[in-house]
Amino acid sequence: MIRFNPLRLISIAALCTAASAAQAFDGPELYEGEKALYEAAQKEGMVVSFDTGPTWANWNAQFNAFKKRYPGVELVYNDLGSAATVVALDKSRNRPQADTAYYFAASALDAVSKDVVTGFEPVNYEKLPETLKDKDAKWFTVHTLNIAFLVNKKLVKNVPQTWADLLKPEYKGSIVYQDPRSTGQGQVIVFASNFAHGGDMDNIKPGIEYLGQLQKTGNVLRTVGTTPYAQFLKGEIPIWIGYENDGLKAKFVDGMGDDLDVIIPKEGSAAAPYAISLVKNGPNPNAGKLWLNYIMTNQGQVTFAEGFVRPSVPGIELPEDVAAKLQNAPQIKPIEIAKATAQKTNIDKEWAQAVLGQ
Repeated sequence: MIRFNPLRLISIAALCTAASAAQAFDGPELYEGEKALYEAAQKEGMVVSFDTGPTWANWNAQFNAFKKRYPGVELVYNDLGSAATVVALDKSRNRPQADTAYYFAASALDAVSKDVVTGFEPVNYEKLPETLKDKDAKWFTVHTLNIAFLVNKKLVKNVPQTWADLLKPEYKGSIVYQDPRSTGQGQVIVFASNFAHGGDMDNIKPGIEYLGQLQKTGNVLRTVGTTPYAQFLKGEIPIWIGYENDGLKAKFVDGMGDDLDVIIPKEGSAAAPYAISLVKNGPNPNAGKLWLNYIMTNQGQVTFAEGFVRPSVPGIELPEDVAAKLQNAPQIKPIEIAKATAQKTNIDKEWAQAVLGQ
């Protein structure tokens, strides 16, 4: 005798509803072949995205937009950190768990060297500058983060506009930045200072000498090993040399408003590339490609900009309200990640000697 099971009926109805909702999106494709790739991704059912923490770089908005456009593909993520992501990929190489991996671009080089990622050219790949992608498409930059002066105007009377300004006596005990020996942001600060003082990727001496000079003025309150964002919001830091997006988030989202100025120093600054890869032998390769394509479309790049990070694809047209928050700053120069990685040991040693006298 067949028994009636109301729970089974609900389950079947839910599945039918989900199947209906997961039909291909309406309207034109964002790129040629999008609908066919979505259909292939639906058969896999999910994409696993490593290290895309929802509060960082507007990933949460990317998740929501992706799920709205592709309801038949579930998106699963974690927030491991760049170096830990590569370790996780390496440990699971025989049975990969991730489909994509996001990281500071130096970790992307590490992932390539460990052979845990594979080549894939997403939408707009050909528009990226050569320094922002791997020659075999095993990683490519999705956005950049720029070094800026984040200035609490409640604590600072005259807002510094240049690196030279930071040397003035009026800023004694006012400046905080991250230690380049232990943080990626600290390394980028060295290059920002370096570009501003005539150095390049092969010659870091001008940037190191400037930071040594800044230390001797007594204007540096401290260098730190982790982000001081919470302390900055509390009003404990007058001037933070940090990432532009943190300043814009503090200004427009976390309540600092007009009490905060975000300054790209006039002499020059540096942009740090943040990259993503398709994982080698990942469980859901079509869904992984769908996800990577989406964030590299013009639409996906605008979503990054709405989270105050700069799109990697040149020439992206931004809404007026978004563009107004990301000031035009041609003096920003992207670092070349391979050369930056090669310079790390020199930076660690020379910064410690010039700044700490070690």
